Amino acid sequence: MNELIEAVPYLGKRNPRLTKWLIIILALVAPLIAAYFGRSWMRILDFALLYMMLALGLNLVVGFAGLLDLGYIAFYAVGAYTWAFLASPHFGVHMPFWIVLPLGAAFAALAGIILGFPVLRLRGDYLAIVTLGFGEIVRIFMNNLNHPVNITNGPQGINALDSLNLFGWNLSQSLTIGDFKIHYLYLYYYFFLLCVIGSIVFIKRLQISRVGRAWAAMRDDELAAKAIGINVRNMKLLAFSLGATFGGVAGGLFGSFQGFVSPESFSLMESIAVLTMVVFGGMGNIAGAIVGALALTALPEILRNIALPVQEALFGTVILDPEVLRMLLLSLAMILMMLLRPAGLVPAHARYSRPELLKGGA
Repeated sequence: MNELIEAVPYLGKRNPRLTKWLIIILALVAPLIAAYFGRSWMRILDFALLYMMLALGLNLVVGFAGLLDLGYIAFYAVGAYTWAFLASPHFGVHMPFWIVLPLGAAFAALAGIILGFPVLRLRGDYLAIVTLGFGEIVRIFMNNLNHPVNITNGPQGINALDSLNLFGWNLSQSLTIGDFKIHYLYLYYYFFLLCVIGSIVFIKRLQISRVGRAWAAMRDDELAAKAIGINVRNMKLLAFSLGATFGGVAGGLFGSFQGFVSPESFSLMESIAVLTMVVFGGMGNIAGAIVGALALTALPEILRNIALPVQEALFGTVILDPEVLRMLLLSLAMILMMLLRPAGLVPAHARYSRPELLKGGA
């Protein structure tokens, strides 16, 4: 919460308590504001929360541990397909969410460890290429595991996934209280918001723990981290597995919300989009991941609603497809960020567990 307050440049410094309450109120009323512009914006807001979870998980790997991962979306796919296998008519299995979601997180963490072992000695571009290949391997497997035994249903995907059912309370059905009806998109929003808050609390505690400080040392200088006794191998595996866990949980929630999963939802461009959110917001910073995910989820949709009417008014036809505009926007955002704010919108600040170190004390 303190980092989110710091993200508000003027008010956060003058009155942090007021800023904190404004952020809380804004998070609670955001779906009401979005619903004013249409139900589609409610769905965009729900997906923005899922992207926040993905950005927070990738930030553990890239921002905290300094390991470049271009295949992070594979863990998202593992979580989504775990939900599809265990909570859909595809195999005739309908397990409750409190079993499926932890299993998806566990399988994603296992996939993170499997990815981590071969890349322990790799750095920089070589690490990026291997993780990129891992992400594509998972997507291609999901695309082709429909013959001779149909496991993933191939490119057609798996539909009719079970929705999130909280001990008899189905979130896909609108809630009626007397004459008042709450749309299911609101219910998913507040559940996803609780998941994001839980993720922030967990990562915040992890950041100031011995593990978080070991990651910071490893990120800054791996040889120096080894010299002071940090087990770099275990720290890297832990970073990959913990980051993958967040992707697995987000994937399971995506499957329950969307009701359909297919390999095309987990392409390389999605991995790049999530990495862009982390870099755009500020690597190694919780608030940066949140701001980056929100901005780069909403801005392309805003551009889509503005650019199409403008093109039709000026040229009488649509010249650039909205998806092309989305990729142009992501590329332009990265270029401008590298030129103007290399540390991101909300730069990470150095943190010390012992204040006397700031004064040069022992």
